[in-house]
Amino acid sequence: MLPRTSLPAGRALRGGAAVAAAVALMAGSAWACPPEPENQQTTKAAAEGEGTGGGHAGHYHRADPAAVKKSEATKGVRRVGGVSDAKGAISLMFMDYGHGRHKRTIMYATGEFGLKAYDITADPKVPKLVGQLNMPGMWETEDTDFDPKRKIIYLSRDPRAFGGNTQTGESGIYVVDASKPESLRQITYVKVPAGHTTTCVNDCKYLWTGGPAKADWMPEDWGGRPVWVTDVRNPAKPKVHRKPIDTGRNDGKTDYTHDIQVDSDGVAWASGRGGVRGYHTTGRHYDPVEKKWRRATAVDPVPYAGGGLDEATTNSAFMHNSYRAVGRTKNQAADPRRWGNGKLLYVTEETFNDGCANDGLLVIASLEGSYGGQGWRSTPEKPFRLHTVGTWGVAGKEGSDPESTDCSAHYFDVRDGIVVQSFYSQGTRFLDVRDPTNPRQVAYYRPADAASWQPYWHGKYVYVADNTRGVDVLEPTFR
Repeated sequence: MLPRTSLPAGRALRGGAAVAAAVALMAGSAWACPPEPENQQTTKAAAEGEGTGGGHAGHYHRADPAAVKKSEATKGVRRVGGVSDAKGAISLMFMDYGHGRHKRTIMYATGEFGLKAYDITADPKVPKLVGQLNMPGMWETEDTDFDPKRKIIYLSRDPRAFGGNTQTGESGIYVVDASKPESLRQITYVKVPAGHTTTCVNDCKYLWTGGPAKADWMPEDWGGRPVWVTDVRNPAKPKVHRKPIDTGRNDGKTDYTHDIQVDSDGVAWASGRGGVRGYHTTGRHYDPVEKKWRRATAVDPVPYAGGGLDEATTNSAFMHNSYRAVGRTKNQAADPRRWGNGKLLYVTEETFNDGCANDGLLVIASLEGSYGGQGWRSTPEKPFRLHTVGTWGVAGKEGSDPESTDCSAHYFDVRDGIVVQSFYSQGTRFLDVRDPTNPRQVAYYRPADAASWQPYWHGKYVYVADNTRGVDVLEPTFR
């Protein structure tokens, strides 16, 4: 059964009867603990992919048949190391311990195996396994977040973990003590109505968890799971707030919120079906939806900006993750003197349609015109869409495999005007986005068996979580 939950401190953002129905269901038989599945991910779950032409149930993307993965291509980058014992890797984290000459850096890998700790202090090119928390069959731990101060890692359990499914499977969060990398320890586990991704907000005092597709007990008019908030100020006793947030995200319809990224100004950007919307989670701000000044909290955020993406420039309505260069990160992407401090959103569109050219893109959009709550008032009859500044897709580009059908954009990282982005079987791409109207590829790494899920700049290297290869350590040579 779920631990005791608390009611939110204020208003839920849209949702009306659907939210009320969810609250009622949470209080009743819908929370009966399902039996632990005995098998690994099922064929049915594999068919629920986040990318079967816009179905977006979760993250079983359409992979290329092994027979077509023959070629490889590399330019402007070289592989200098990595680890193959992290096959099934989905995301990475880097955590520092100690200071001065006693400082250690641990790279954590999460994936279908659970959690592994690698020491990269002595040689960043050769991560050394020092600890692990075995959870075979875990799903999905995508974009795993952590508290660097308290040394806590939050593993998000998707309902398809351990052989479950989106209709009836159990979702939640594993709270892991990483204070001693050699002795990783589960502090607790809490059931949450969502479980595809979990993100820290407000200095990891709270977690926002979203996705995937809705469960059988959820309101019929929902298209997917929105965000639930968990109070982890006491990590041993998490409290899940009953009412979800980021509801009504898809032209007024509550739909799948996939992931949240918090920018350097503290704005939490929620991506999913229907676009990307940003929220203040602390401080006093003007609420353009309620048309009054009020205090923002993690459980009652204040709308800031954002909205849907222009369908004429994208291949779907499903936005996977985003990045906003602002404040101390303002110089990491396009020139802020020309494009403004925090005026652009860099967005992954993830979708798998017929033909590589119709798969998900990197989309760069302007936030201009979205600061008045337009993204919260959008309807099918009167839709609001952000203006697309530029896009980039891997189909037909140098270094691409023309036989591949696994071409969607996925997670990315940004540094000094360069986006490094995963494109699944099409590998890892380095894009110059200083002119956002014309993103330009400057390097790529596509091994024959690529399944690139998420790249990370760390020091002078890029670490790639590859679902079939483990972890690749890349050194850019294009500059």
